[in-house]
Amino acid sequence: MITKPTIDRIMEATDIVEVIGEFVQLKKRGANFIGLSPFVNEKTPSFTVSPAKGIFKDFSSGKGGSAVTFLMELEKFTYPEALKWLAKKYSIEVEETVEHKENREEDNRRESLIIVSGYAAKFFHESLLETDEGKSIGLSYFKERGFSADTIKKFELGYSPDQWEAFTGQALKDGYQEEFLVNSGLSVKRDNGSLYDRYRGRVMFPIHSFTGRVIAFGGRTLKKDKNVPKYVNSPESEIYHKSNVLYGLYFAKRAIREEDNCYLVEGYADVISVHQAGIENVVASSGTSLTVEQIRLIGRLTKNITILYDGDAAGIKASLRGLDMILEEGLNVKVVLFPDGHDPDSFVQTFGTSVFKKHIEDNKKDFILYKTDILLKDAGNDPIKKAEVIREIVESISKIPDSIKASVFIKECSNQLQIDERALLSELNKMRQAKAKKDGDKNFRTEPAAPDEPQFFDEPQEKVVRESDAQEKEIVRLLLLYGNKMIDWDGIANTYIGPFMIAELSDVEFDQPVCKQFIEIYCQELENGVLPEDQHFIHYPDKGIVDLTVTLLATKYALSENWYEMHKIMVPDEQANMKATILGAIFHLKKQKVGKILENLRKQLQTTTEAADQEILLNQYMHMKKVEKHISDYLGSVILK
Repeated sequence: MITKPTIDRIMEATDIVEVIGEFVQLKKRGANFIGLSPFVNEKTPSFTVSPAKGIFKDFSSGKGGSAVTFLMELEKFTYPEALKWLAKKYSIEVEETVEHKENREEDNRRESLIIVSGYAAKFFHESLLETDEGKSIGLSYFKERGFSADTIKKFELGYSPDQWEAFTGQALKDGYQEEFLVNSGLSVKRDNGSLYDRYRGRVMFPIHSFTGRVIAFGGRTLKKDKNVPKYVNSPESEIYHKSNVLYGLYFAKRAIREEDNCYLVEGYADVISVHQAGIENVVASSGTSLTVEQIRLIGRLTKNITILYDGDAAGIKASLRGLDMILEEGLNVKVVLFPDGHDPDSFVQTFGTSVFKKHIEDNKKDFILYKTDILLKDAGNDPIKKAEVIREIVESISKIPDSIKASVFIKECSNQLQIDERALLSELNKMRQAKAKKDGDKNFRTEPAAPDEPQFFDEPQEKVVRESDAQEKEIVRLLLLYGNKMIDWDGIANTYIGPFMIAELSDVEFDQPVCKQFIEIYCQELENGVLPEDQHFIHYPDKGIVDLTVTLLATKYALSENWYEMHKIMVPDEQANMKATILGAIFHLKKQKVGKILENLRKQLQTTTEAADQEILLNQYMHMKKVEKHISDYLGSVILK
């Protein structure tokens, strides 16, 4: 267990904007930062980070919390994993109350798989650098590919000995369990129950998660035997889903953000060679077809992708249709083709960084225009094929969510295809209408909305909450915002708002479980001599408390600094009259609770037949009516009798 002083140091050092900025492209807006939600697919930013409060709130998914919560939600870290990730980032030594031994499996299955994968990466890397077999076969291969010692170390490249049980035997000897060796894909179980190495005799490419932990491997054989598969990759597991991972993204993410562009290549060697050449914003789909999840990973960091193809024309044509989904996600796509016989790896190794960059700059082309050019050449003078090309190009353009951008491409393709622009626009509208109908798109309209009809896009549907719930939450909100401020009304001295509110509400029973729990925690802290502030609840271990806190602290909209100058509309400030704000909330809640008691008494009076019981209930009812009137008089409201 991580000690409290260590946790405090981690929290003090953590810059939530810097942490979340590694995963989401953030833009400053007023005092906050906004970006697209990393949890759901959206076109309009609803994700907000408040550096002043140290919280994030995603209004699309409802998720929110601290930097620790963010890592737990997005990367599925446990609480200790998230803390250790932050500690590593800010170079803080982690102190634990019990000794942490990485050669023993954690209780958590996922953590166990990550630990055994990290152990395997270390084993393969040491086998490459420290064994005769590794040096003569694996290391010599990597050096032939032009990889430097620093690059081999950075990417943790390795070698798996050409023996049946070299890795598995050592792992079992070091205390790793068979279950995790098999489930991670590192070992394979024979029919007789014994295990053998999956990657024997292969050079190893560890695959890292977004946060840098080894979660899988790609193993390449150096044998010439055609019956032996060239690559063997990790199977799917609890920690590795290949459709959600891009090779090299951990090493590329900072450069992608800084360059506002991502180079997409095909293989491991392409990534490593280009990265080594100083062009670090490069990733690979690792030989699999690009997936929507992978595109969205890139989309968190940039809206610009440049695809670097080798000279294989057949392979390029086969991949064109699959790239439409990049357009559908709203990203800008450019394509660069390398000369026959060259891929990004061989080109940068042969000609160097400056020529590589110049080739990209001189030859990059918008994907739509590139696709049009390729398909037109293939169609030749055949009118039927040309008509198919036109439809396919318009279909690609129809995927672009930005109407202005789509119109520009229609104009460009009209010239390239030598066809009337209006005909292309007509076809485009037909496709969009058909897609909207098929998807049941509620936002698609053939007619404009009625003037009085509100229109919402990318907005979550708000839940209807009971009045009592809202009033209880208002009490919690005020405690979070003003509980540590001094009372400045009616001559009350040396009294904080928080303890004052708790004392005034001592006769109130909260109905909503999470609000009731919050008040209990607040009271307990006060009894311990501590006045709890918002950070106490933002970092509280209970998720329900964190969610409540962040929801009440986060605001989706904020007035601009020059709001009044622009609109001449004065917006009431609750802090201008704190007495009315605090007492108003207290008495509104009490009035609601009294109303509930009166309702229960009325029901009992209707069902009670004993005269003595009726008299008792009537006295109680009259007393509560007086209480209600007293509250109403204060609030200035009128009670109908």
